[in-house]
Amino acid sequence: MKNAPQDYRSLLDALARCVAACEYCADACLHEDNVQMMVPCIRLDRDCADICRLTAAFIARGSDHAKHIIKECIEICQKCADECGKHQHDHCQQCAQACRECLDACRAYNG
Repeated sequence: MKNAPQDYRSLLDALARCVAACEYCADACLHEDNVQMMVPCIRLDRDCADICRLTAAFIARGSDHAKHIIKECIEICQKCADECGKHQHDHCQQCAQACRECLDACRAYNG
């Protein structure tokens, strides 16, 4: 990968927004009345935040392996968006939206 940092700034921004939304959602889920029902959401939030952090690191350093990591990021962002989308809590809906935007940015990059 030989692109300059500004060439993938929008992807890095989408990844960062997704990390923040997932972290916020996981924490907010812990305060819901039925926490047990939120366990799958919390787990996916944590997985998604972690893969987005890793993906951003690979992109920022210009790793030749970034395209491989992005494929996993796409898969986990999709699963997280689907899970969070099932819940009507504002934090879940905001997280699902951030995941979808990150998913789109990753797909555009990986094209």
